[in-house]
Amino acid sequence: MTDAALYRLMTWLSPAYPVGAFSYSHGLEYAVEEGRVRDAESLRLWLTDLLQLGSGRNDAILFRHAFEAAEDPKTLREVAELAAAFAASSERHLETTAQGRAFLEATCDAWPCQALDRLRAAWSGPLAYPVVVAVAASGHGLGLRPSLQAYLQGFAANIVSAGLRLIPLGQSDGQRVVAALEPPVAATLKAALTAPLEDLGGAALLADLAAMQHETQYTRLFRS
Repeated sequence: MTDAALYRLMTWLSPAYPVGAFSYSHGLEYAVEEGRVRDAESLRLWLTDLLQLGSGRNDAILFRHAFEAAEDPKTLREVAELAAAFAASSERHLETTAQGRAFLEATCDAWPCQALDRLRAAWSGPLAYPVVVAVAASGHGLGLRPSLQAYLQGFAANIVSAGLRLIPLGQSDGQRVVAALEPPVAATLKAALTAPLEDLGGAALLADLAAMQHETQYTRLFRS
């Protein structure tokens, strides 16, 4: 990977990139209130399931297919439409499409490319976050493996950050969780590189239910 490619990935998937990731917990807020996630170890297990059995795995599959379809408007539209329809709850849909729209606007303004223009022309509906990031990475000539790995690390790190505030955990515990998630991220990456779109689905049922139940949670810090 070139220095320029690394610079772009680090910028786009940094917590400072203006997509509003800090305002979403991906259903973790309800899981903490219910007592399912209560310490560093239960947070690690929760995120491992998300990455290998749930929404993280699905994001990875969608990312790879969007990356590979970046120059094919017909296929790109199909992937974008599927990704927008695949969220398990209204808040999950809000989370992915709001971040997708924010990423598209920020990147088109500062890092324009023909692939993002092609995506906007191919699909006028809501855009899922992994699809937009993947198309930007492909359009800028970044490699699929490092781009997807960076996306998955950012996905996990953002939920860990929410856990620091919700459980709460100290910074050291948070970093130990992020370090422990390296193998699940690598496994999800490897599986996504060969998975067809027909493999979309999951078995992280409690996480999906937590995302749904968060919609009516009485006291909330996060939007999802």
